[in-house]
Amino acid sequence: MKKGLIIAFLFLSALLSAQHHSVLGRWKTIDDQTGKAVSIIEIYEKQNKIYGKVIEIFNPKVKVPRCEQCQGEDKNKPILGLVVIKGLVKDKDEYTHGKILDPKHGKLYKCSISLESRDRLKVRGFIGINLLGRTQIWERIK
Repeated sequence: MKKGLIIAFLFLSALLSAQHHSVLGRWKTIDDQTGKAVSIIEIYEKQNKIYGKVIEIFNPKVKVPRCEQCQGEDKNKPILGLVVIKGLVKDKDEYTHGKILDPKHGKLYKCSISLESRDRLKVRGFIGINLLGRTQIWERIK
């Protein structure tokens, strides 16, 4: 009986721990050039792919503007509510093979994300190969 309880406890602990090590959730974006918080992105899963949308913007001047320089279906959409991480799939310890949108410039880049720690997300946008890009560290909202 004790052995069964211990196994159940360990299984439950592992399950809860895995949930905290997920990229899903709300993340505060930090501008890699200024070090200032820019927005909150909610990362979610849909049809086995990872997406992220803007749910809060800290600069009140940016809340109303639209993504005027975006192309396709994102053109002129409000930045608040805009899906900026698109279609990432899990590949070992990271999510890749998707895109990230820079609404400030309307540019779409290849993207990879991975957990640096439980509460720090490494987000990399790049052109062509992974070496040609920028990395930001986002902080989990608790």
